[in-house]
Amino acid sequence: MNFDRLVEDRRQFFWVLHIGGWIGFALVHYIGSFMNDMRDSYVFIILSNAYVGAMLTLPLRYLYQKVWDMQPWKLIMTIIGASYLVGTAWGVFQNFSYWQFYKFGWKPDDWIYYFTNTLGSFYIVLCWSGLYFGIKYYQMLQKEKQKALKAANMANEAQLKMLRYQLNPHFLFNTLNAISTLVLCEENKTANGMVTKLSDFLRYSLHTDPIKKVELKQEIKALSLYLEIERIRFEERLEVEWVISEEAEKALVPSLLLQPLIENAIKYAIAANTNGGKIKIVAKTFGHDLLLEVGDDGSGLNPEQSGLSSKGVGVGLANTKERLQTLYDDYSFAISNNEPNGLKVNIRLPLEFNSVTK
Repeated sequence: MNFDRLVEDRRQFFWVLHIGGWIGFALVHYIGSFMNDMRDSYVFIILSNAYVGAMLTLPLRYLYQKVWDMQPWKLIMTIIGASYLVGTAWGVFQNFSYWQFYKFGWKPDDWIYYFTNTLGSFYIVLCWSGLYFGIKYYQMLQKEKQKALKAANMANEAQLKMLRYQLNPHFLFNTLNAISTLVLCEENKTANGMVTKLSDFLRYSLHTDPIKKVELKQEIKALSLYLEIERIRFEERLEVEWVISEEAEKALVPSLLLQPLIENAIKYAIAANTNGGKIKIVAKTFGHDLLLEVGDDGSGLNPEQSGLSSKGVGVGLANTKERLQTLYDDYSFAISNNEPNGLKVNIRLPLEFNSVTK
């Protein structure tokens, strides 16, 4: 059992600390007995004092559990009072065992003598109580921290799934309309191919875990299906250029990260232009970073589209940026006008590889 699991199991953690603490108490006193040249029989006194101390402090645990929700000043008074009573009883036992067993039945002239030097015992029990509450509060803080982290992770996962599954319904409507048109024109072979590609792309988008990252080459394969579907719609009006380095293909990226960017390019650069246009997708590595770029030769940014708004060009871009913010601490996301014309989106991610394929 590792330490974290031990701390989480409060009952077992208490017994480990309780028994270990009193064994440590006995060991310290045993080592100290060498300085005072005690007889071997003093070992019995040490062990008995440690055992009785452990037994007397044990009920304090159950008392403190009952008074845990008291007002602070009442709780402090209870701790001091209980520690004093237990410490006094333990001190009396230590005096009794020392004089009756180690000093061979010595009896004091006054019974009050058994209550001498009990202040030290009170301090030890008070320290035990302080450690009990300190460790208890530490366990509570750790539990609350774990709950907060779990809640944050669940929120992030829900947000990532929501963002990843925001597949533009216009793409589906346009694709289905194109298939319907092909069927009406009796181009059944082309329609069948389009249905197959759409099925494969939707299967990939729905079955790929949005929390996990996939290799870029797997993403490229899915994006190729998407672009082939769009190419059937736009025919020669859509031109695509891939510039992917061999090392970049093996890098890990969030699934369907580039799809909203390509969709924006098709919507604002290809569909809006009667002559169509060109989309260029670039992926390369530089040092410890993966550099991604999606560019087009459309009209580029204008004042109304310069921000990541909830309208127009900003939908897919804002979606992508929000996913990156959730997944990475170190990244960059930049939008600029392409040269000589068009829009360009650049993304920098930490370079990660699958441990199996690297």
